[in-house]
Amino acid sequence: MSKSSKVLNLRDKISGNEVDLSLCNLSEVPVRELALFPKATVVDLSCNNITSLPPEFCNLTHLVKVDLSKNQLTSLPDDLGNLVNLQHLDLYNNKLTTLPVSFSQLRSLKWLDLKDNPLEPGLAKAAGDCLDEKQCKQCSSKVLQHMRAIQEDVDRAREKRLLREKELEKKREAKQREREAREKEARKREKAEEKDKRRKEYNAQMAALAAQEQQKKRNEERKKKNGQAAADKKAVVQSAPKPRRSLIGLMFKLLLLLLLGLAGVAAACRLTDLQKEAMCVPINAAVDDGLSWAREQEGVVRQLVQNMSSAAKEFLDSTQASKN
Repeated sequence: MSKSSKVLNLRDKISGNEVDLSLCNLSEVPVRELALFPKATVVDLSCNNITSLPPEFCNLTHLVKVDLSKNQLTSLPDDLGNLVNLQHLDLYNNKLTTLPVSFSQLRSLKWLDLKDNPLEPGLAKAAGDCLDEKQCKQCSSKVLQHMRAIQEDVDRAREKRLLREKELEKKREAKQREREAREKEARKREKAEEKDKRRKEYNAQMAALAAQEQQKKRNEERKKKNGQAAADKKAVVQSAPKPRRSLIGLMFKLLLLLLLGLAGVAAACRLTDLQKEAMCVPINAAVDDGLSWAREQEGVVRQLVQNMSSAAKEFLDSTQASKN
């Protein structure tokens, strides 16, 4: 059956503000079709095979009276409380055990029938009997009170759950902050250690360079001192003997000149006509005495020379042996 035919059939079942869909062998509620007739505030769906109401049924907020008796309902939608204008609800002879928590929001509800449903004990006690108008009104009031108490319990449980979740979230956040703080502190400590390590390495390099520079300066100073000492020693060695050699040479020269002079005088006194002069007599005598003494000492001198030669030879031999 097409949508247009459904609408036509539903229109045929509307009388004023009432829609009679009872005994139509329905297994589903025609929610879309009912939504097209907002003026139809009373809907009779009794004596069908409806097992559940779709969630869209809760959007029919124009409904004032709904009869769902003698069906196969096992549950009602969670958002049933959205039917804020609902005043009369007949759920007689179904298979309901509980009602949705949002049932407590049906503040306009004045009449309720829950007979012949396998209700849980607490709900069944609150519902009581609904044998007449007064009892059905009392059923509505007491069930709403019961469901409001359940709603409060649910709200408290939800608040406790939310509070626990919030506390857990706070603990997680605190742990996260603590972990981040530890990580930050660890990174800070690592950076400080790395910086300290670099500083120590830099100081060690600077100390090594300073030590090398100091050693270089000491070496240069030592070289300078050694060079100065060598120069001073050389100057002492070279310059100090010079006056001595100069003095000895001068004395030697004077002595040589004196000897040459004496020899010249002696030669003049012996080889020239001056030998007969009075001043040459003692000179010639001294020369004669010297020559005589020299002839006498010739053997001694020869022996002395031999001894000196032997001693020199022995000294050279010993020196050579010590070197080897």
